[in-house]
Amino acid sequence: MTEATKTKDFLGHPGGLSTLFFTEMWERMSYYGMRALLVLFMTASMQEGGMAITVASAAAIYGLYTGAVYFMGLPGGWIADRLIGGQRAVMYGGIIIMAGHIVLAIPSDATFFIGLILVVLGTGLLKPNIGAMVGQLYAKEDQRRDAGYTIYYMGINIGSMIGYFVCGWLQVEKGYHWAFGAAAIGMGLGLIQYKLTLNKLEGAGSEPTVKLSSGATKKAWTAIAAFLVGLAAITTMMMTGVITIDPVTVAKYVAAAITVVFLAYYAGIYFFGNLTPDEKKQLGALFLVCLASIFFWAGFEQAGSSLNLFGRDYTDRMIGTFEIPTAWFQSANSIFIIILSPFFAALWMNLGKRMITPSYGIKCAIGLIIMASGFIVMFFAAQIAAAGLKAAPFFLVATYFLHTVGELCLSPVALSAVSKLSPKRFAGQMMGVFVLTYSIGNVVAGLLAGSFDPENVEQMPGLYMQIALFSIAIGIVIALLTVKTKVWEKLAEKKDCNQNVEGAAA
Repeated sequence: MTEATKTKDFLGHPGGLSTLFFTEMWERMSYYGMRALLVLFMTASMQEGGMAITVASAAAIYGLYTGAVYFMGLPGGWIADRLIGGQRAVMYGGIIIMAGHIVLAIPSDATFFIGLILVVLGTGLLKPNIGAMVGQLYAKEDQRRDAGYTIYYMGINIGSMIGYFVCGWLQVEKGYHWAFGAAAIGMGLGLIQYKLTLNKLEGAGSEPTVKLSSGATKKAWTAIAAFLVGLAAITTMMMTGVITIDPVTVAKYVAAAITVVFLAYYAGIYFFGNLTPDEKKQLGALFLVCLASIFFWAGFEQAGSSLNLFGRDYTDRMIGTFEIPTAWFQSANSIFIIILSPFFAALWMNLGKRMITPSYGIKCAIGLIIMASGFIVMFFAAQIAAAGLKAAPFFLVATYFLHTVGELCLSPVALSAVSKLSPKRFAGQMMGVFVLTYSIGNVVAGLLAGSFDPENVEQMPGLYMQIALFSIAIGIVIALLTVKTKVWEKLAEKKDCNQNVEGAAA
């Protein structure tokens, strides 16, 4: 056991957890603070300091941005594992993120997309590797690991709350670019704290896990440089008008491309991974979890787009003489997660004690259905808006509450399912494949949000109800299919039990 695993410097955990906790807290403050304003900024009129982009285009750009953030985590994790190590990946990623927010703070539409691209690239380096380093602080037999991730997850939500409140307030009082500047300051604080307390990590993530040969390293850096040059060239051509790109069309092609990659990779492991019959059945059960994840995030990520616009345009935000900043509504998700997480942890433990253990598939199906019920609430809110009135704030708060309950049913359960049901020799790759479900869901969310035309408010109730009914139907189908796949899930438990028995005998 390393010295880091013995120390109890932060809430009974290794001191390095505080380094990662506060770094991630400030990074999430910058990410969510800016993300909450993204669609509002793009759709606001020139007089309001916005870009006057159509809702369809703005929502598509938002979907591409959030989808790309998750997708770039795959190469970001590989770069850390093979080239520079997690510690340097987090540092460089944070610097690039801060640079992106600084560019966004410049009051010029010409540099807007450069800022977004920098945030995407930086987050791709930082996000997957800081989470991986949390696990590296603990020895394999250390029972504090799960509790450590719970504390780390709280840091994410505290950071997002700070971001929503600070950036949301600045947007109203000072303007969008001040809010983007605050996001840069937040990331800067995270970087300073990270650098000053780096020694607490005790070497975790200091080196690549599997270092490449010198020849392979040179080829990897050449490929990375070629990608960045190509990206810079395309961005320059877009900014100078040499090429014109329709965001909606691009989003459709990107969603299709990521889906093809997901299915091809999944099928490749299934058919050509030399799996045992039991491992194939487990992957079959996991596929249902992946489907639930895609449809869940396609609905959940309406928070930053269509629900955000509903909060701005169709919600009564006045409390006396005070007008609630639009972005503040999104903080409801973080607040509810902090409040409800202990209850859900206790729920699963108590059900387990009573020998009631719902399958991964059924938990994810329930999460999807609960999330979908939030859009039934929005159906009634949209009817009020269609009648020419402002909806009460509790409609959005109730929707975010249901979305949060759905998230707590699905998100941690899905991650657990990936680690449990994946063949051990493909565990890392399967986690990467699973992350693609986030990307697909986010891009599709942007395309869905683009259907909410502010000029046709009367269509809004029907659109919300369509999302609700479709998601509920998918959830029911997945629940019915788990009648078969729950048996396949238990094969993993039997395998673990057999391994434990063999280990004890040895």
